[in-house]
Amino acid sequence: MTGPRATSAAVPAPSGLSAVDLRHLRRALALAELGRGTTHPNPMVGCVLAHGDEAVGEGWHARAGAPHAEAAALAAAGPRARGATAFVTLEPCTHHGRTPPCADALVAAGVVRVVYASPDPDPRVAGAGDARLRAAGVTVVAGTLRDEADALNAAYLTHRRLGRPWVRYKTAMTLDGKIATRTGRSRWITGPEARAMVHRWRHQTDAVAVGITTLLQDDPALTTRLEGEGAPGRTARKLVFDAVARTPVTASVFDDGPDGLPARVTVVVGPDAPAARVAALEARGARVLRVGASQGRPDVAEALAVLATEDVVELLLEGGGTLAWSFLAAGAIDRVAWFVAPKMVGGRGASPLAGLGVAAMDEAFALRGATVRHVGEDLLIEGDVVAAPAAQAPTTEEAS
Repeated sequence: MTGPRATSAAVPAPSGLSAVDLRHLRRALALAELGRGTTHPNPMVGCVLAHGDEAVGEGWHARAGAPHAEAAALAAAGPRARGATAFVTLEPCTHHGRTPPCADALVAAGVVRVVYASPDPDPRVAGAGDARLRAAGVTVVAGTLRDEADALNAAYLTHRRLGRPWVRYKTAMTLDGKIATRTGRSRWITGPEARAMVHRWRHQTDAVAVGITTLLQDDPALTTRLEGEGAPGRTARKLVFDAVARTPVTASVFDDGPDGLPARVTVVVGPDAPAARVAALEARGARVLRVGASQGRPDVAEALAVLATEDVVELLLEGGGTLAWSFLAAGAIDRVAWFVAPKMVGGRGASPLAGLGVAAMDEAFALRGATVRHVGEDLLIEGDVVAAPAAQAPTTEEAS
């Protein structure tokens, strides 16, 4: 068997579970991680089949349409699956999709006990997998290591529970809080290590989004380049929030990625976008998504709801400041990745967040579980967003 090695449990086992059980379940979590960036719109799932201390089969979901983790583990175990315990990171499914139901497969193989970490909120599962196993006489233990499993599949769970993509806001600023010089130039604020990390995020996500001001100033291609990793990387769908369709048909966002696949560009416009500009973008190959307006800009919540129906499970928001504030005000940023470069440029350059802002400090958005680390010479501050109690929509005139 290949993949990361399991580690011994570092915490006491929950009631009813042994340290060996926890070791197998942590191994399943490590296996699930191997599917990061390739399973969307499906979750990342890992499975280990074991008799006591001995693992007899393991697997993970490698990509959408491929066998689920349980099926891969059952295939690896063969007849030794009978009488085994299955350790799974997510509640086994019960519906027919591109693959058969995993709960039925576990029952048919003679598995006698299932330990799973996180319930599946997909309405086609949502407790049905648990019930199917129990009805067949299988012993089920649910919820162990749930926090770790939920963190692994944060994007999938957000998509299924809230009907929108999970959003990571990435930004970079100088030590004095600027995202560009006084002439509007922003290349490059961060060093090569930070930029390489962003390209790995692009590779793993379903869509990358920018506002029209960022596009006009920086002309980003939004392609993915994985240097030194043996493959060019997968270029995600490109989104431009552009109220009145100012996106030039010559913009670099229309460039194909190093992976050789054609660029997939969606321009999100408001109701007042001129028909001629929309037609020109469509002739260039863009998909134009027309949504309602909010404060003169495309309605973020409506756009994200539409994108969620198109299997956009995870979205990387790369700016600019007004668009980022629109997302925050809509309650649609889940995680912040904030790079701070050890540089100072002075002047009155733009900040990573624009808009009206909050009126009092107790209305501020906060980060839960914030961490700080070095990425090359830059600092990276990361954390999950805690919604402000009274966030207001941006009121600046920049059309995002």
